[in-house]
Amino acid sequence: MEKQRKKVLLTAAVAMLSEIGAFAQGNGTAGINEATQMVTSYFEPATQLIYAIGAVVGLIGGVKVYNKFSSGDPDTSKTAASWFGACIFLIVAATVLRSFFL
Repeated sequence: MEKQRKKVLLTAAVAMLSEIGAFAQGNGTAGINEATQMVTSYFEPATQLIYAIGAVVGLIGGVKVYNKFSSGDPDTSKTAASWFGACIFLIVAATVLRSFFL
């Protein structure tokens, strides 16, 4: 009697799990498509934001390099390379990521 009861419960559990799996498969594709559309819709504003940050970094770097150059600091070229390198990295990274994912 106990074995038969366990078999019935196990059969009911397997039937319920297969039913849940059937419902999940139908909605999974729609969810993935919706998530893909949402992520790709953020790329254009994010790219514009990174370009704006790169422009601000470039302006700040230009002021810093000008101040060092005006004061006669011998370390001007290293500062210029680091600030403008950061600016160029931001612009190139935004462009590459946008072209890679879209």
